[in-house]
Amino acid sequence: MTKIKNDSAEPKDGESPSKLIDAKIKELGDWRGETLARVRALIKQAVPDVLEEWKWSVPVWSHGGIICTGETYKKAVKLTFAKGASVEDPSGLFNASLEGNTRRAIDIHEGDKIDEKALKALVRAAAALNNKKA
Repeated sequence: MTKIKNDSAEPKDGESPSKLIDAKIKELGDWRGETLARVRALIKQAVPDVLEEWKWSVPVWSHGGIICTGETYKKAVKLTFAKGASVEDPSGLFNASLEGNTRRAIDIHEGDKIDEKALKALVRAAAALNNKKA
């Protein structure tokens, strides 16, 4: 997978991570921006006090530790769950990075339907795992 070039650096003084995420969504301006905006909204619905961060030039959502990152590639939006291998996934959303011992990811391609209920449950489970170990 080829990562899309991102000229955005780490946040500068006074630049909020949320504004950088807004800018990234706007910069994409296609289905990837729409998808990133949708998963962002679902993450916030699942964990209302989630912390939005900007690390490694990508959006990061945390609650007692990293829940997931939101990377954008030419053909996918990838949600990488930092401790995904330890999170129950009864709906089988994880479809990438399955061989790792720690992380798991969800690749969302153009036209894919997001199982919103299952994604929110997965986000809540990842946050609960972080808070349990914090």
